[in-house]
Amino acid sequence: MEIYLVFVDAIQNSNKFWAAIVEDGNLTVQWGRVGYQAQTKVHTLGNHQRAVAKFHNLVAEKKMKGYGESQPEIDTSRSVVDIRRAIQLLNIIRPAVALQNFGNTYISALNEYLKIVPTPLGMQIDYHGIYRTVADVDYQMELLNSLLTTPAPQVAAVAVRHAPEAAAEPKVISLKTISKNFWRHL
Repeated sequence: MEIYLVFVDAIQNSNKFWAAIVEDGNLTVQWGRVGYQAQTKVHTLGNHQRAVAKFHNLVAEKKMKGYGESQPEIDTSRSVVDIRRAIQLLNIIRPAVALQNFGNTYISALNEYLKIVPTPLGMQIDYHGIYRTVADVDYQMELLNSLLTTPAPQVAAVAVRHAPEAAAEPKVISLKTISKNFWRHL
């Protein structure tokens, strides 16, 4: 049992994650700013049921604080909807960037986008400069579209900029890896 939660508020400079996993009688939680070294705490609770109960309590607490479920990974079975939603959000962000109009519509779309695609933005979020040009938005959109149309081993190569492994493992790509490598084109 595991979960990955994200809290994003570009105006308030928040871009953080909280993750938890239950293994045997332990609950391991990690938290921090997206793209930075996570802090980790292991709760040794003695049995699986206590660990699960603690898990549910902490998840409820985080959700009450505004955290939303996200994914640290894209897997081909469940993230197509998320990728399509991220592309829709980029279509809202694009005209705002073109007009340099960073009002509520832009901020709302940006915050939702960053919940779907957790992205390291540094310690100080400059929401005006996340996308400097329409070309930056188009590039991000192109890469997300490639996740929908490219077979997974090639997608992995695009995401991490190296040749795919010879063995075909499950089609899973880390969003943490993708966001660091494909945020802006070089």
